[in-house]
Amino acid sequence: MKSKIFLYLFVFVSLICLYLFVSSGKMAKAKDDQIIKLNADVTQLQDSVQALQLKVLEMQYFSLENNDDALAYYDHLQMNDPSRYISDKLLETNETKGDNPLVPYEGMESDFKINKIKVLNHKWIITDFSDGKYWGELLIKYELKDDLGVDFTTLDHLLYTRSN
Repeated sequence: MKSKIFLYLFVFVSLICLYLFVSSGKMAKAKDDQIIKLNADVTQLQDSVQALQLKVLEMQYFSLENNDDALAYYDHLQMNDPSRYISDKLLETNETKGDNPLVPYEGMESDFKINKIKVLNHKWIITDFSDGKYWGELLIKYELKDDLGVDFTTLDHLLYTRSN
């Protein structure tokens, strides 16, 4: 009787070991497949990140912050962020009552004010303006003087028309 119990126990333990061996092999294969899929996803994400980095670099090409030659014009002024300073001075023109004096149009819904500013280099700025319903863009020439005053001159402008 004792030998039969050991025989049944041995067979039972052998079946459990066989089950664990087979299931661990399937689990390992499933995990390997999952790792391969995740590696493919990581490669795809790295390619996407690289494409976005190239796009950002391309978008930053025309900006004062990345133009060392243009920044050299402001070395004698000892400014940390000339682009920010110029943008702030341009936004101050919005504080006048009525339309912004640099915008050559009269606001139709309210006053035209400058919204977005991109300092291209040491001479030019491109801006977006709007009255809440209508919008346009300006190309502005500016001059930053030694006394930190800024003169703005509108070079060109456009107003988008609504087509409904």
